[in-house]
Amino acid sequence: MINSMTGFASYEHKSEFGSFIWEIRSVNQRFLEQYFKLPDEFRSIESSTRDIVKQELERGKVECTLKFNPNIDTETVHFNEKLAKQLVANAEKVNSFLTDKSVARFNPIEILMWPGVINSGNADDDQVKNAAIEAFKTTIIKLKEARQREGEKLLTILLDKLEKIESEVALVKTHLPNILAWQKEKIETAFKDLNLSLNPERLEQEIILIAQRIDVAEELDRLNSHVSETRSILNKGGSCGRRLDFMMQEFNRESNTLASKSINVDVTNSAIELKVLIEQMREQIQNIE
Repeated sequence: MINSMTGFASYEHKSEFGSFIWEIRSVNQRFLEQYFKLPDEFRSIESSTRDIVKQELERGKVECTLKFNPNIDTETVHFNEKLAKQLVANAEKVNSFLTDKSVARFNPIEILMWPGVINSGNADDDQVKNAAIEAFKTTIIKLKEARQREGEKLLTILLDKLEKIESEVALVKTHLPNILAWQKEKIETAFKDLNLSLNPERLEQEIILIAQRIDVAEELDRLNSHVSETRSILNKGGSCGRRLDFMMQEFNRESNTLASKSINVDVTNSAIELKVLIEQMREQIQNIE
C-alpha cells in the first residue's frame, strides 16, 4: 500500500483531567518537517511527540496543534509563599529609599501577579501530560489512515496512466512499418517530380540510413520496461515516493528521444501524449510518501 503525504486528523480525548483536542495536518514535503503548537504547560511533551511522528511517518510537512480544556474540579491553585515573601521584602527595601512618603507603597495584587507566585495546574502533572501523549498516538494513527486512503486514490490514478502509456507505445509500434514505406514512396515521388532517374541501390541505402536514424524500438522497449518496474514499485508499496520520482525521470528521457526521432505526425502525437501522461503522473507522485 502506498501512502499520500497529504492528510488531516482530528481527535478529542475526554479524561478525568479534561478534554484534549489534537489536530494534525500534513502536506507533501521532500523531507519530514514537524511544527507544533502547544499550550505552555505542555511544552515539555514536544520531544516525545516528535519521536512518535518520526516512528510513524517518513516524509511530509506535519503540523500538530493541541487544545486542552481542563476540568474545573481537578484544578488546583499553588501559592509560592516563599517567593511572595521575598518580593515583599524587596519591595519594602525599595520603599525605604523613597524620600517622598506620599508615594504609594506596593500593591499586593501586583505581588500575586508576579510570574511564579500563583500557578494553576492539575494535581498530577505527569498524568495529564501522559494522557496528552496517548491522545496524540491515537491522532497520528488516524492521520496515517487518512494518508492511506489518499494513497489508494493515487494508486488508481497512476495505474490508469500506466495503462495509457502502454497503449501509446503499442500504437507507435503499429506505425513503424508504414513509416519506412511512406518515406520510400516520398523519395520516389520527389525524384519523379524532378524527372530524375533513381538508382535502386541508392534508394535502398537511403532507406537503411533513415531506418537507423528513426529506429525507436529500443526506446519503446525501455518504456514498457519502465511501466513494469513502476507497477512493481506501486505493488510493493511503503515509502516509495523517491523511487517513483526517479522512474518519472527515466520515462521523460525515453519520451524525449522518441519525439526527437519522429518523422511522422502520428508518432509525434504519441510522443506528446506520452509526455503529458508522464507529467500528470509526476504531479501525483509528488504527494506520495
